[in-house]
Amino acid sequence: MLLGMNSRRVSRLALVLVALCVPACFAQSAPNANGSLVGTVPPVGFASVEVLWPAGAPGALGTSYDDVPKLYCYPASGDGPHTAVVVLPGGGYTHEVMDKEGGAEARWLSAHGISAYVLQYRLSPRYMYPTELQDGMRAVRYVRSHAADWHLRPDAIGVWGFSAGGHMAGYLITASDTAIPPPNPDAVDSASAHPDFAIISYGRVDLDPAIPGTFGMKAITGADAPQSLVDSLDPILHVTAQTSPSFIYSTEADQTVNSMNATHFFDALKKAGVPAELHVFEQGPHGTHMGDDQPKYPELAVTPLLIAHWLQLHGWMAASF
Repeated sequence: MLLGMNSRRVSRLALVLVALCVPACFAQSAPNANGSLVGTVPPVGFASVEVLWPAGAPGALGTSYDDVPKLYCYPASGDGPHTAVVVLPGGGYTHEVMDKEGGAEARWLSAHGISAYVLQYRLSPRYMYPTELQDGMRAVRYVRSHAADWHLRPDAIGVWGFSAGGHMAGYLITASDTAIPPPNPDAVDSASAHPDFAIISYGRVDLDPAIPGTFGMKAITGADAPQSLVDSLDPILHVTAQTSPSFIYSTEADQTVNSMNATHFFDALKKAGVPAELHVFEQGPHGTHMGDDQPKYPELAVTPLLIAHWLQLHGWMAASF
C-alpha cells in the first residue's frame, strides 16, 4: 500500500518513523492523574499509516500526534479482493489500548486473509461529541473508498470494537449515514459509513442506567448532557432490520461493562431479524482482549476460533483458515 505523494507522503512517513522509534513495551496509552492523555503509542507491526483527513481533521485543536486521527494498516497478503475490518480500541474514550485491543487483533486478521486497519481516534477531554464518532464514521468511509486500490471487497467492510470501541462499533452499525453530517465533504465522504458486520467485545451498547455501572456516555457528552443527546448515542435504541450482523462477546464477571449490555443488544438484534451470535463467558474481568492471552481464564482461549467460524459462516473469511 503506497502512502501517497509530496506533503502527504512526508507527513505519513513521519508518523511511521515516530511509531518505529517507540519501545514495544509501551504498547498502549494511559491517562495521567488529572485524566489528560499521555501520548498515544502506536500498535506493533503495521505496514503503513493513513491519515483520515490529509488536509486537516475537522475541529482539530492542534497538529500534534494525538490531534491527527489515523489508520494503522495491516494488509492481508495475496491479490484479494479481501474482507476488511476497522479495529476500534477501547479505553473509555480517554485513552486507547492500541496494541492489545487493536494491533493484536489486526495481526490475527491479516494472518487469516482479512486486511485490518486500527483506528486512532481523538479523545476526551480534549475532544468531545461528535469528534470520536465522526472519526469512526470517517474510518469506515476511508477504507471503503479505497477498496479498489487496496484490493478490498467494498461490500465486506466490518468493524471490531472493544469497550468504548465496542460502543463506537454499536453506534456505527445502528446510526444513519447522515447522523453526523461530514463538514466540507470530499470524495471519501461519498462512501457509506455503515459497516457490513461488527464484532463487539465487551462494548457498552445499552445506555439504560438500570444496568449496573451504566451512566450514559459522560466521557464524550459531559456530565449534564440532555437525554436526547444520550439517547442518540445509545445503540440499542436504534436497532432496525438494517443493523449489521454482529458477533457479541462478553464475560459475566465484567464489573465495568455489565454483560446485560451484550444480552440486551442480542435480543434487540433478534427482534429486528438481524443475524447475530452471542457468547457470554462465566469468568473474566473487563478487558480480556481477544481472550487468548488470559491464562487465568483458559475457557476464553476459544474466542478466536469462534470468531473465525462466524466470519467463515458469512463468507468474510476463507474456510481454509
